[in-house]
Amino acid sequence: MQPRKILVVDDSKLIHKMFEVLLRQYSLVHCLDGLEALQALGNHADIDLILLDINMPRMSGLEFLNQIKADNFFKEIPVVIISTEGKEEDTVRGLEAGAAAYIKKPFGNQELLEVIQRL
Repeated sequence: MQPRKILVVDDSKLIHKMFEVLLRQYSLVHCLDGLEALQALGNHADIDLILLDINMPRMSGLEFLNQIKADNFFKEIPVVIISTEGKEEDTVRGLEAGAAAYIKKPFGNQELLEVIQRL
């Protein structure tokens, strides 16, 4: 099943603008950090997929990921980490925390679209 509504969590406004162009066939909800994303999940119970950065102010992506994976209501939402942190241990840490996929910035548009289609 294709996702219809995607939560984009990244502190870069440029990334949000890029996703608006690249993912125009989806409804996007934009958040600049993990705390804002937790609030957005409460207001948008129909989120199908989360695109998540790691390094953000107030609440990091991994802290956010740990919180939603501990919540029975949100734990089944697939999360794709998209981060500049691309060392193998970063990838392992993200996947062990419950991410469905890990994409390193910069990434190709097709790579992201293929991961979304696969999930």
